[in-house]
Amino acid sequence: MKRVFGAKKNKDPPPTIQDATDRISKRGDTVDEKIKKLDNELARYKEQIKKARPGPAQEALKARAMRVLKQKRMYEGQRDMLYNQTFNLDQVAFAAEGIKDAQQTMSALKSANKELKGMMKTVKIQDIDSMQDEMMDLMDVSTEIQESLGRSYNVPDDIDEDELMGELDALEADMGAETESDSVPSYLQPDKEPDLDSELSLPTAPVGHSAVPPNRQSAQAEDEFGLPAVPRASIRG
Repeated sequence: MKRVFGAKKNKDPPPTIQDATDRISKRGDTVDEKIKKLDNELARYKEQIKKARPGPAQEALKARAMRVLKQKRMYEGQRDMLYNQTFNLDQVAFAAEGIKDAQQTMSALKSANKELKGMMKTVKIQDIDSMQDEMMDLMDVSTEIQESLGRSYNVPDDIDEDELMGELDALEADMGAETESDSVPSYLQPDKEPDLDSELSLPTAPVGHSAVPPNRQSAQAEDEFGLPAVPRASIRG
């Protein structure tokens, strides 16, 4: 039988953090089940000790309960140890995930930095400043064009402001006169009921003198337009 020396044996790949965590979690579940069984056994011994009379039987039950309690404490220690191992593995996994995130962030920043440098080569500050100056000049020219197109041809440049104010005052006076003339004349206003007693009461004629001078006629009422007023007919109800 020939032996081959120096041959390398195939080794299994090392377990990952997740594999180790799962294995320890399974062991912890097994220990938890054992502790639960011991708790049930201790509860049973406790009830038996309460019912047993003081003596050898009660002492034997106490000895068994003490043995079960020691086993429970041993399993609880193992469970705490497994919990600590799981916690350490979780911390290592968290640190590893943080490093992976940092690596991805650095890769993204490098890619973005390279792309930004390429874009900055096509944009120059001098070109932007020159374009801004050209835009300002174009806006000034546009404003001058608008002002030139909006200029009036009929308005003289040498206008006296005092003369304009005098014309404005005259215009306001004319408007006030037109407003007064627009009022309703008296002959178009509704008639009022005349006083019958005042119409029937006539003044007494003076004694020794003529009521109306011979060379003077009686004055006749006139309306606001200088025409003889039309007498109003008395209405008797």
